[in-house]
Formats: sequence, structure tokens, C-alpha cells
Amino acid sequence: MFLRAKPQQYKISRFFTIEATKQIFNNQQQCTQLLSLLKKCITIKQVQQIHTQMLIYSIDKANYLLSKIIDLKDYNYATLVFSHIYYPNEYAFNIMIRGLTTWQKYDLCLEFYYKMKSLGLKTDNFTYPFVFMCCGNLLAMKLGRLAHCEVLKNGLFVDFHVGHSLITMYSRFGKMGFAREVFDEMLQRDLVSWNSMISGYAQSGCSSEAVGLFMEMRNEGFEPDERTLVSVLGACGDLGDVNLGKCVEEEYVVGKKMELNSFMGSALINMYGKCGDLVSARRIFDGMRKKDAITWNAMISGYAQNGLSDETISLFNAMKEAGVKPNNITLVSVLSACASIGALDVGKCIDEYASRRGIKHDVYVATALIDMYAKSGNLDDAYQIFESMPRKNEVSWNAMISALAFHGRAEEALTLFERMSLECSDSRPDDVTFVGVLSACVHAGLVDEGKRIFDIMSSSFGLVPKVEHYSCMVDLLSRAGRVYEAWEFIEKMPQKPDEILLGALLGACQKLKNIDVGERVMKLLLEMEPSNSGNYIISSKIYANLRRWDDSARMRQLMRQKDTTLVVRGDGRRRLCSKCESCVERSLDMAKELISSFK
Repeated sequence: MFLRAKPQQYKISRFFTIEATKQIFNNQQQCTQLLSLLKKCITIKQVQQIHTQMLIYSIDKANYLLSKIIDLKDYNYATLVFSHIYYPNEYAFNIMIRGLTTWQKYDLCLEFYYKMKSLGLKTDNFTYPFVFMCCGNLLAMKLGRLAHCEVLKNGLFVDFHVGHSLITMYSRFGKMGFAREVFDEMLQRDLVSWNSMISGYAQSGCSSEAVGLFMEMRNEGFEPDERTLVSVLGACGDLGDVNLGKCVEEEYVVGKKMELNSFMGSALINMYGKCGDLVSARRIFDGMRKKDAITWNAMISGYAQNGLSDETISLFNAMKEAGVKPNNITLVSVLSACASIGALDVGKCIDEYASRRGIKHDVYVATALIDMYAKSGNLDDAYQIFESMPRKNEVSWNAMISALAFHGRAEEALTLFERMSLECSDSRPDDVTFVGVLSACVHAGLVDEGKRIFDIMSSSFGLVPKVEHYSCMVDLLSRAGRVYEAWEFIEKMPQKPDEILLGALLGACQKLKNIDVGERVMKLLLEMEPSNSGNYIISSKIYANLRRWDDSARMRQLMRQKDTTLVVRGDGRRRLCSKCESCVERSLDMAKELISSFK
């Protein structure tokens, strides 16, 4: 008797009613028949009918029931059945641990693991891969390493699945050194071993290592599959190595006639987009017969990341016309494009669309809306969305604090910073937060408050100030005319100041006619940027303002000796280049400006 499609699912109960009446089967035959039928169940209702018959005939095969229930993904039913097993064995625990991992109930999975050990049951190579998966997702490194020790003690490391899950777990922790040790210690490696390691490198930002291991894998004679190529293409995009990306496409995707599905197509589009080759990205996109939301998002994100806002919005409209529903990832990219060009009307339409779809309060969509409204000048709308968010992460707080600082509302930015510091347990201020708060102090001229915030950055939050934070402080002190304090600040820096930092201080020295600090800054700047004519011009002006004509002339002479010129581009911005035949004409055009600036 076989179970078939849904219209005949009740044959199970009718079959048992008839056969129970005839009483032609003994207990063993009934058990065999039930287990055979159980394997063919495709719905929980069918499993429940089998379960009923097992109870009627006192057939104890709970492990088989549990396995089928987990395959059909019914968490409540599975936990109920497991709770009624008086003495669960290793198999029962293992399949339950597998099910809990599938349902992403990682904490509960580890509870079952420790319960299993407390009962004296033997953990094996079926247990540990799921335990490592849970530890990786929970970032429970201490528990993961203890489980790793158990694996070594029990001699289970030789199992492929255990090794692969260990590599993945350490990759999740960001401990690629440990992951590589596991990989190197494997006596035998299969394709999954290489994929786990390459994927770990790529996802941890170790793109060069991912590409290097890919080359090593090829030399070992392994043929990469789709997962390998997706990881390598991601690494190529992060490195900006479009040539290697093209080689991967031509040799494997085209050469091996691989199917350009959503997985592979979006990986190629993302790679070309990150490398700035949007023509190739669009070629891949247009050549795909089936495009799902992932594919559309890859192309839309490529346009947005490269500043092509009009194309981003246009493709978004085409996506809707094609009948593909935009998701939160789509909206974040399009809102970013709207923010870049100030397309407030389009941004409001997306706001309304997100409300209708019920994804307006998604933390990423809401944060993108805050950024869009703030950059479009609608700070009140941005603040309203911020306050209505049910959950905020660091990026949400940072977006709102930076928006208030940018719009000159320093007191509100500082108040929000205090709220984040005291009230928010999930999100702590990070490097970006302090850049926003210090910028607010700069705009409002709050020197003492800025110094206090800079101090608590390391003392209270354990963060190491970066160049951006020092730049804010030097800018703050320089604007207040406290250039000696700014210079002392630079001398205390644990890292070498950059040209932007020194340039800000040199500009302040020029305004204040402070030659003492100005000369110290000049020396550093000219060592760091000997070809930057702007430094010589400002230095010459400082000397000229103090009527030190010889020193002013010396700066002009040094600039000529360094063979530099200042070139004005068509967009009004300036860049530096060495003199060559193509620059001579433009250099002559700039001569009058340079001469007049020295007077």
C-alpha cells in the first residue's frame, strides 16, 4: 500500500480500519507496514495518522517519527514527541539538534548538546557539525573551542563534515588563522573543504588570500564549482581586480557553458559593479533570461554605488513594471541614489511604498529614509522616522546624529548622543558616532565639550581615536584660534598626522598670521607632499602677510624647483600634475592666478 498525492491521503486510516478488522497482520508486519508508509508521508496530517496507529498497536518507533517530523519542519510537534521519549538515545538527540539548527534555534540546540553530554550519551560526527554551526551563528567562541577540543579528544577530526563545519565556525568568528590551521591539518581535502576556506576568506574581507587559495586549488587539480566561483568573484570585486573577474567569466562561465542563474549572474554583476565596469555588468544583466529580485538588486546597487543615481531610479521603475517586487535591499539602494541627487519626490514615493509593504520600519530601510530626508533638507521628517523605529542599530543612531550635526543643530546632536550612551543597551557609540558628535562641536564652536567627548571616547568606551577624530579636534581648536593647543594635540597623536589634518591647521595659522606654529606645520607638509603646490602657496602667503619677502620668494622658488603646477578641471575642482607638454598651455593660464596670490 503506497501513499500518493493529497487527494488519497486518507487511505492510511481507511487501510488500517479494514486491516484491523481482518486481523491478518502480526505486530512485526504492522510495524514494517507503518514505517514504510511513514517514509512516504508528505504532510504532517499523514504523519499524525501513522502516529495514531503506532499508539493503538503499541509500536514504539519514536525516532522514526521524530526524523520525519523534523524533515517536515514542524517544531512544536517535534518537541512534543521528543518530550515523551522516556530514554532518548544518541540518535534522538542528534536529529533533534539537527532540527533545532535548521529552525535557527541555536541557543536551544546547545542546551540539547549539553543535556546529551550530562546524560552520558556519546557525541559523534553527526553531533558536532551542527554544534559548530550554532556556535558560529551565536559567535560563541569559547563554547566552539571547547567543542573543538572534544572533537580532537574523541578522534573525530578526520571526518570531512566536522572539518568543514570547524572552518566555517572560525570564519564566522573572524579567526581566519584558526580556520586555516584546521584546513592545513586535514589529511584529505575535497571540493567542499576548499570551498569552505575560500568562502571564509572572501566573507572575512581577506580577498587576496581567497584568490591565492583559489589558484592553489586549481594547481591541486580541483575543478571549481558554482560556489567556488561566486566566492572568488566576490573577492575580485573587493580587490577591484576586473581582469581576474573577466578571466573567471570567460574560462568557467562561458568556457564551461555554466548556467547563468540568479546565483552566478548576481555574483558577476556585483563584481563588475564594484570594479566600476557597469557596461559589463549591464551586459550580464540583459543577457539573463530569468531575473529575480536578487538579480535586479545587484544591478540597481551597482548603479547606486557608482553614483549613477538617475540610472538607479530608472531601473527601479523598470523592476516594478516587470512585476518583480522590490524588497528592503532594493529600497535601500534607491533611497541612497535619491539622497545623492536630492530627489525628494521620488524618496517620498518610496517612503509611501515601504509603508504599504510593511517594511518601512525595517532597520535598514528606515535608516536609509533618515539619510535621504536629512540630505534633502527635511530634517524633521528624518527625526520623525527615527523616533518611530521599533529597533535601532548603530547605523541608525549615527545617521541621525550626523544629520543633526550637518544641519548645525549641535545641541540636539549632543542630546541624542547622551541618549544613545545611557539608554540604548543594544547599540553603543562607535567610531562613526564620535565623528558625528565632534563635528557638531566644530560647527557650534563647543571647544570644552569637544575635548570632553574626545577624552571619554577612550576612557569610557574603549575606542582608539583615529585620524578623523584628531582632524575634528584640530579643526575645532584651530577655528577657536587655539593653534598652540592644536599643535600640542598633533604632537600627542599615536599615529602620523595626514595632510588633511595639517592643511586645516596651516590654514588657521594663515588667518591668525601665526608663523611659529605655521612653520612647524609647513615643514611636515612639505615633507609629506613635496609636489603639492597648494602648500607652497599658503606658506608664501603666510610669509608675505608678515612682510618676510625673502621667505615668501623662497617658497615660490621651491615650488618651481619641484616642477609642480595647479590644474583646474572642467568641473571647477583642482588637481595637481607634473609639467608636461599637454599641461603647458593650462599652466600659462594659471600663472596670473598664482602670481596674484603671492602679493
